[in-house]
Amino acid sequence: MAAATAADVAEDTASVYSGKLTLYVFLTCGVAATGGLIIGYDIGISGGVTSMDTFLGKFFPSVLHQEQTAQGTSQYCKFNSQPLTAFTSSLYLAALVASFFVASFTRALGRKWSMFGGGVSFLAGATLNGAARNVAMLIVGRILLGIGVAFCGLSTPIYLSEMAPPRLRGMLNIGLQLMITVGIFSANLVNYGAAKIRGGWGWRVSLGLAAAPACVIAVGSLFLPDSPSSLINRGRHEQARRVLRRIRGTDEVDDEYGDLIAAASEIEVYSGCSARRRPWRDVLQRRYRPQLAMAVLIPFFQQLTGINVIMFYAPVLFKTIGLGGDASLMSAVITGLVNIVATFVSIATVDSLGRRKLLFQGGCQMLVSQVIIGTLIGVVFGTSGDGNISRALAVCIVVFICVYVAGFAWSWGPLGVLLPSEIFPLEVRPAGQSISVAVNMLCTFAVAEAFLPMLCHMRFGLFYFFSGWVLVMTLFVSAFLPETKGVPIEKMTVVWRTHWFWGRFYCNQDADAHVQVANSKV
Repeated sequence: MAAATAADVAEDTASVYSGKLTLYVFLTCGVAATGGLIIGYDIGISGGVTSMDTFLGKFFPSVLHQEQTAQGTSQYCKFNSQPLTAFTSSLYLAALVASFFVASFTRALGRKWSMFGGGVSFLAGATLNGAARNVAMLIVGRILLGIGVAFCGLSTPIYLSEMAPPRLRGMLNIGLQLMITVGIFSANLVNYGAAKIRGGWGWRVSLGLAAAPACVIAVGSLFLPDSPSSLINRGRHEQARRVLRRIRGTDEVDDEYGDLIAAASEIEVYSGCSARRRPWRDVLQRRYRPQLAMAVLIPFFQQLTGINVIMFYAPVLFKTIGLGGDASLMSAVITGLVNIVATFVSIATVDSLGRRKLLFQGGCQMLVSQVIIGTLIGVVFGTSGDGNISRALAVCIVVFICVYVAGFAWSWGPLGVLLPSEIFPLEVRPAGQSISVAVNMLCTFAVAEAFLPMLCHMRFGLFYFFSGWVLVMTLFVSAFLPETKGVPIEKMTVVWRTHWFWGRFYCNQDADAHVQVANSKV
């Protein structure tokens, strides 16, 4: 009998699993997805605040002086400042370190309390930043924000993937990315308004209002049930069955419940009962190598799309190409709105077209856009950085930046979060997601640290640099990423076993498992 394919598993699941998209699970996933607000708000707020003269004058006066005296010098280098990039990237370094501790917390206490911890930490960081008197307070506040991002960035995607019906997992999980885009857009609006506040304290409003999304997820998480998979992992089987009945809107959940139990039992068959005490060790086993490779490469590639160059520094970038302060912030608002609209495209298509098609199409769109943006900037400023850009050409660059943002927002943006959260087996899922978050934070930290110096030295070639990586990742997806749409996460192993490349990592695993089962019955 031929091995089942991922498509066969998805089709069988649709006919066997009972339940529907209930109002309860929709609201539950909606509340959980608000964890994305804190991530998005920070991404959007950082670049806007660092383009405000009043903020720079108080904390980074050398950068303000460099900006104001940059006339006749390279447009590419006038914002290059190590303290300024340290302010932006310190959050991501903190999130990188915290992600390794958050995995154990999430596994032991459940997903909901991890989201609560993220909201509380982010609230503390926002309060400290809004009241900052010196750079040290800013950095400590950013570290607390980073811890909050680590908590929510790890637990929320897993929670959404575990709660959602398999056939709608993509749509509900991308709700997190939608909230990230809403957070970015909201931050851009706040920055635009705060920059106009007289008295020079508008930046405090921008930084302090991060407390609002922090309160939303902290309070909202208190009313959420934990996911059935997490409850089973902690031995609370009957509670898991009750939650499953409620989120599926039916009492006929035996098939799905049985698969969740079987998936948890399968971990013990392969790895022994001690697996419950060593997920960090087990995630490195050969049988998890395909998922581990994706958990590392997907966030690595996602950050090398260059999206954070646009989202972190959109106002700075637009000022660099010649737009005034208000115009640069308004352009950032426009890109934020495009980001939201395009994310709805992904929500509508991810469970019908699938992950692979969206990633391929979005990659091609980003590749072309970046080459055009780099070329237009190069024509105006050349390698010297001298020159003035016309309004028509500036508008043209903004348009292609919007095209690029749209391509990212319906492909690598949401799917870069969705895929790592749905591919790991239950027992090593928090550890695997933690590795994915850590890689994401490391690459984000590196890009945030390197962008302004790279812009100064590579000039318009920076956009060619990122477009080269987009080409590589698009080819990688075409060759090595299996389709996961509609496949229950408890049956996801079949995706890897039947793949032309990754299947080799399972060649001897089934035989070993049968031996262990036989021995356990002796």
